[in-house]
Amino acid sequence: MDNQQNHVLITGGGSGIGLATARTFVNAGYRVTLAGRNRNRLDAAISHLPGASALPLDVTDEAALTIAFQNLASEGNMPDILINNAGAAKTAPLHRTSLDDWNAMLAVNLTGAFLCARAVVPHMKEQGFGRIITVASTAGLKGYAYTAAYTAAKHGVIGMTRSLALELAGSGVTANAVCPGFTDTDIVSTSVANIVEKTGRSAEDAVKELTKHSPEGRLIRPEEVADTILWLARAEAAAMNGQAIAVAGGEVM
Repeated sequence: MDNQQNHVLITGGGSGIGLATARTFVNAGYRVTLAGRNRNRLDAAISHLPGASALPLDVTDEAALTIAFQNLASEGNMPDILINNAGAAKTAPLHRTSLDDWNAMLAVNLTGAFLCARAVVPHMKEQGFGRIITVASTAGLKGYAYTAAYTAAKHGVIGMTRSLALELAGSGVTANAVCPGFTDTDIVSTSVANIVEKTGRSAEDAVKELTKHSPEGRLIRPEEVADTILWLARAEAAAMNGQAIAVAGGEVM
């Protein structure tokens, strides 16, 4: 399949890594749909992405997600490439993490990816080609203090990816995860603001704290993550399956 035929669905596509990924795929000639909960944000995003479309979707709502994918199937528009990017992060010591916050982190970062992957696998297997690429995190490869729920979800999504990869082996469909380090997105901006508020440090010092374990000592650019996702999506990347690729400036080796 060439790029013009491939349909890419990006969850959490209205900002950050999702938006950078959408821009990268549009520029490479793919048909792109951005999914997310905020319709205004999606509309603003696609206004700068020729040919892209918007799909209002909450990946944690199983019923709504099922209907959305049924509609895509009836239109003959099921995705050939699924990019599970929807996610959120909350920080707190484990003993101060509420069950609601724990469940919320698992719902958006892990269960949402499961529901989307489950929806597309039959179509991809039937056509003999597909790519399921999940944006995890270096938190899925190591531990970070004060992020127990988020880290557990990211470990979980990498485990799910590896299991799915084994199930899909030989089908023409692959499943991989991309694990960014701290990336210059709204989520990290919120983390920086929290550090400033709680410690009185400057924003510059807060960024240094987040990047202190990176050999490059900097935030990752969303476009760097997007380029890795684009590579994994190509037909030529068929040998990549079940991988969790760190895009982190050498923080995880």
